[in-house]
Amino acid sequence: MNATIPTPPSPHTSPAPTGASPEGTGILSTLNDDGTRRWLMPRVSPGRFLTARRAVAYLLIAIFTLIPYIEIGGKPLVLLDIASRRFTLFGKTFLPTDTLLMALLMVGVFLAIFFFTALFGRVWCGWACPQTVYMEFLYRPIERLFEGSPGRVRSGGFRGSAPAKGLKYVAFVACSAFLAHTFLAYFVGVEQLRHWIFGSPLNHPIGFGVVVVVTLLMLADFGFFREQICLVACPYGRMQAALLDRNSLIISYDRARGEPRGKGRREPRATAPVALTIGATDAAAATMPPALGDCIDCRMCVTTCPTGIDIRNGLQMECIGCAQCIDACDAVMDKIGLPRGLVRYSSQSAMSGAARRILRPRVVVYFAVLTVVATAFTLLLSTMGGMDLTVLRGLGQPYTLLEGGRVSNPVKLRIVNRSDMTRQIGVEVVSPASASMHIDPAVLTIAPGESATAVGSLYASDEDFADGRCVVTLRTVAEGGQSREARFIMTGPRRKGERP
Repeated sequence: MNATIPTPPSPHTSPAPTGASPEGTGILSTLNDDGTRRWLMPRVSPGRFLTARRAVAYLLIAIFTLIPYIEIGGKPLVLLDIASRRFTLFGKTFLPTDTLLMALLMVGVFLAIFFFTALFGRVWCGWACPQTVYMEFLYRPIERLFEGSPGRVRSGGFRGSAPAKGLKYVAFVACSAFLAHTFLAYFVGVEQLRHWIFGSPLNHPIGFGVVVVVTLLMLADFGFFREQICLVACPYGRMQAALLDRNSLIISYDRARGEPRGKGRREPRATAPVALTIGATDAAAATMPPALGDCIDCRMCVTTCPTGIDIRNGLQMECIGCAQCIDACDAVMDKIGLPRGLVRYSSQSAMSGAARRILRPRVVVYFAVLTVVATAFTLLLSTMGGMDLTVLRGLGQPYTLLEGGRVSNPVKLRIVNRSDMTRQIGVEVVSPASASMHIDPAVLTIAPGESATAVGSLYASDEDFADGRCVVTLRTVAEGGQSREARFIMTGPRRKGERP
């Protein structure tokens, strides 16, 4: 069977300067030997993975665009209001005082990254990362629309001409502006963003400036930095050495099947003809060429890679797991009548002949800790009401003995209004029966998402003290019947015979 197919006529990248290797420096795939930028123009390799990735990408773009407009219980699904220090996620508003909840959320995010990376490798980078999704399924298609696909641009046509390149940048600016507005909706809300869009820039110069700056940043990212964000700026690729192990899912080249690579007729290796004759020397046997592997060195896996690497060199930091090399190689294998899978999703263990283990210590530990963190976060979130009450010890003496056998402690109350309306909130003593309280002001008027403090004193009978301690329960009082309780330990004198 003749396994030779034509080498692609067009280079994968822009022509390298004199003295520069088209394969780059070997240090960074976007650098030529002389240190100049190597612009990547990857070919599109249709296949089952590209079809799946395209469906996932457009679904994610739709979700990302619609999330700011979705509300739960009258609140945005996601609103990260940094200026007001209020973060709304799935209808729940987090305030700066929710340090424990925010800490659990951040720890849970990082544990989820560790867990899914250990199992599925860099599937996030190739399938769901916004940088990859917008670069490969919005900006590069626009670029191919106006400049043509590599190797298919005819001289003298509209594609690739100066007007076409100008229109390409006009489309880039339009997409960047739309993406910038969508991105800002997560931080300022759709109503504020609508005011910025339809109002005069003179009425909101700061907002207009923010929109312009974010649009320019998006344009610089997707129009200039492009894949270098993944290669140079993003730390995730550099963390993969610690996050991956030999059983993690990666894109692998089957070296045992593919080597030695080369163009020419393939013969079954087990029945390869022996060219030795009687009396042949050992030297002649040593020069006998080995049977060719399945890799015909067509370089389609290289020309289609969006980060410009050769997957046949093994696992590399630049690989984002997009599976374009798999689709390209499968198409070549189909043309030459060889089985698919020379490049495939696998693991280092599987490629070395061992069985891939799904359950292993790091996966079990990640899952167990993630479950604990998620459970704690859910429980705390479910107990979060419409207000918070915190009782702190006030300034001055820890306690004061009063006439009639009563004890006084200075206190400071802090109340947070989590509702969406201004509320008047007071505080009452629930227990013990002898306890009472005096605070100033007695009723606090608190705006939505804001907090207020009041100072005063707690009083209790010395008979309620044991070992110099008395537990007092306080409760907020507000319209609507909502309340929040908090406990405070009063200090007082010890009776004779009590342990010190």
